[in-house]
Amino acid sequence: MLHTLDFDHEISLHNGFLPDTIPLRQLPEYYLPWEDIVSDLPTHIRDGSIRENVDKLPILSVENLREEEEWRRAYVVLAFLMHAYIWGGKTPKDVLPPAIVRPILEVSSHLEIPPCATYAAVCLWNFTAASSSEEVDMTDPDNISTAISFTGTKDEEWFFVISVSLEAKGGQVTRLMHNAIDAANANNSSLFIALLNEFTNVLRDLGRTLERMSEKCSPHVFFHQLRPFLAGSKNMAAAGLPHGVFYDKGNGEGEWRQYSGGSNGQSSLIQAFDAFLGIEHSATGGLKPNKTSASCSYLKDMRNYMPGPHRRFLEHLGRQCNIRAYAMDHKTDSPVRDAYNAAVMALSSFRDIHLRLVSRYIILAARKQADATEQPGQVNLATATSRGSKESFNGTGGTDLIPFLKETRDTTKAAAQYGD
Repeated sequence: MLHTLDFDHEISLHNGFLPDTIPLRQLPEYYLPWEDIVSDLPTHIRDGSIRENVDKLPILSVENLREEEEWRRAYVVLAFLMHAYIWGGKTPKDVLPPAIVRPILEVSSHLEIPPCATYAAVCLWNFTAASSSEEVDMTDPDNISTAISFTGTKDEEWFFVISVSLEAKGGQVTRLMHNAIDAANANNSSLFIALLNEFTNVLRDLGRTLERMSEKCSPHVFFHQLRPFLAGSKNMAAAGLPHGVFYDKGNGEGEWRQYSGGSNGQSSLIQAFDAFLGIEHSATGGLKPNKTSASCSYLKDMRNYMPGPHRRFLEHLGRQCNIRAYAMDHKTDSPVRDAYNAAVMALSSFRDIHLRLVSRYIILAARKQADATEQPGQVNLATATSRGSKESFNGTGGTDLIPFLKETRDTTKAAAQYGD
């Protein structure tokens, strides 16, 4: 039974993959050297002092981290410092100092997540609210804000809190998915249909929330100011990191590493929807296989960037889910099949909305010149993408963006079956 495993997988029956409470706002006093920089990170980036300040940091021990909330806050802080250090200059920095490397390797190992700025770092564990009360409605993006920011702009904040709101809204269907699986096992078709219809309504509501992105987030600000800091170190030769980034541990130790950047593909929620509906994606995003992702789809690879408990939940859900099989056992035009097809098409429509936003926020924005807020001659993901062909634009993980998203959308739509 899936519903007995929520706590083991650190999934809230109320907030889904978000924490049950507002994330910790500051680490204990020992970690003030980190907190002092991230508290005014946009200024350090703008005035060009970010690398100098990070280079002056002492190597702090993680032994003073106690509660899980502290480990998560440490991860978020270090991930932001790391990406600000790499991308916060005219050219990217391909060597990280031991003051960042040593603690983030230990913190990420504890959390079972890569040592870089993942979706969990910038969204799941990086929000706050005026009140720390559990009664804060996180499904409304107007009620929440970001804890740490690269740019200090409202545009960046809105971009992230829209995702937090989606997670909060969608996370509330965790119990619904469990109940639908039980209904299929019990051959309770009327309950199955009711639950699938409710699931479809949630997906439609998520689409409406996603469409609110344009209310407070400018495509130009997103593309030229924020997006470069979300870039990873994998497939980033064009942006100035041909070998990835060297994680210097000090004392002559260290290694080159390559990681994808933060991506919505790392959202456990969206992948849970696929697993629930029995949709499997094979799109690679145009990336060449390597030792860790040979013959693996891009979305499957993105699971490696999720917190370990969430990743294991998706694996368990994929093994146990019977929704598609149950629907396909019913005849075409049956209420059960209709309910399943409607859910699939709602998920496809959600991906259509995402595709339109990508076209506006990346494709069209890439064709417009950066303004005076950009450093002249700065090389980052934005400028590297802008120099590409009109038909090819890379995602933060190096994917061939539009073809990948279209293939993923089409695979979703194809899961609906209207004939035997």
